[in-house]
Amino acid sequence: MLAVPAGLIADTSVQAQPFTPRPAVPAADAGIHKIKHVIVIMQENRSFDSYFGTYRGADGIPKGVCLPNPRSSHCVRPFPDHRDQNMNEPHGESGSDGDIDGGRMNGFVIQAVKQGCKPKKPCHQDVMGYHAGSDIPNYWDYAKDYVLNDHMFESVRSWSGPAHLYEVSGWSALCRVPSDPMTCKSALYPAEQAHAHPTPYGWTDITWLLHKDHVSWGFYLDQGARSKKNPGGVWNFWNELPGFTDVHQDRQLGNIRPMRSFLDDARKGTLPAVSWIQPDPRDSEHAPALISTGMAFVARIVNAVMRSPDWKSSAIFLTWDDWGGFYDNVVPPRADAMGYGIRVPALVISPYARKGFVDHQQLSFDAYLKFIEDDFLGGARINPMNDGRPDARPDVREDSPVLGDLVRDFNFGQKPREPLPLDPCPNTTLRPRPKPGCTDDTALHLDTWGDS
Repeated sequence: MLAVPAGLIADTSVQAQPFTPRPAVPAADAGIHKIKHVIVIMQENRSFDSYFGTYRGADGIPKGVCLPNPRSSHCVRPFPDHRDQNMNEPHGESGSDGDIDGGRMNGFVIQAVKQGCKPKKPCHQDVMGYHAGSDIPNYWDYAKDYVLNDHMFESVRSWSGPAHLYEVSGWSALCRVPSDPMTCKSALYPAEQAHAHPTPYGWTDITWLLHKDHVSWGFYLDQGARSKKNPGGVWNFWNELPGFTDVHQDRQLGNIRPMRSFLDDARKGTLPAVSWIQPDPRDSEHAPALISTGMAFVARIVNAVMRSPDWKSSAIFLTWDDWGGFYDNVVPPRADAMGYGIRVPALVISPYARKGFVDHQQLSFDAYLKFIEDDFLGGARINPMNDGRPDARPDVREDSPVLGDLVRDFNFGQKPREPLPLDPCPNTTLRPRPKPGCTDDTALHLDTWGDS
């Protein structure tokens, strides 16, 4: 075990604290309209247990967990992992199905060895490692000061590409003729944007409804979009909106902006009603990117909102796009044939957020769409029956009976709470010790990262 600096205590307990499931939530009331600005930040590739598995009151790592290892007669127990840089573990469709293993949740080490280790070579998988609160103090402080969602599931049982499509559209599909939304069919491995087919996503995304109802939105890219001239920018499968045909039809490509525009908007108090934040690889926490660098990126965004004139009417939803192959103990519920996927961390930060509340509702990224629709669109859904743009989606995810309601995480009767900005680069138990400012000057490229 790594040494812990003076004044910081690493939580090495893996016994989950008791929690009490809550009843179903009522429909949104008028209080939701106190939120004038919704900001969705989606980081990369962490399971709930890998970040909050020892958080008191959450549905965390059970006592006695030990998973089979095909390379040894000994099983592997969860262990505290203070490394700032983790490995990239299997997290595609096969990794998800193998990890879940029919609901036994015991295939994580097997999949890591099967897909990530070479015969007769050293194998140092870290799927059973978890980070203590002293490793990621800002994230735990957000949980203590605001709301932690401990049953947020990836919307789809697969990798980043479809997860990000669900983030803005509630579906992932392959379209035989993208100009005809009725030719789209559900797909865990959708087409990627490319020079030869720049708009492969023919179905409807939420910006269609926002634009129709004159609701402002912005999609902000950390360091811009990736290109040959900008290899460090946001990859196209995290930057999905330019690939939707309706964004082009609406002539809304100008709403896809660099991150500096978000910071300027926050400073001036001119944030749009809905903002999505997409990190570049370096800031994403996607292994092998540094945790400290990603946490600093998030804190700077949150601080910018907290210092903005718009803070008192804002809600920040922070989550991670998929589990990254890391262990989690909770069996995902079934919404439909596409998901849900494995559980991920999620936080709600707002002047109206309940303080220190652990929300045990079943949620997915569809809950963000539902909140936006209830707040700004009068409860309208991305629904081919009535949204004015029919597509072939098999169901309306925002209306799934297994989906909770994020309104529960707010107390709209309370006086708006004062902001609590955090040091983007706090003292941690991460090793090696992060550089000043928690910057990462290592050039990171996804070409060798595998499923992302």
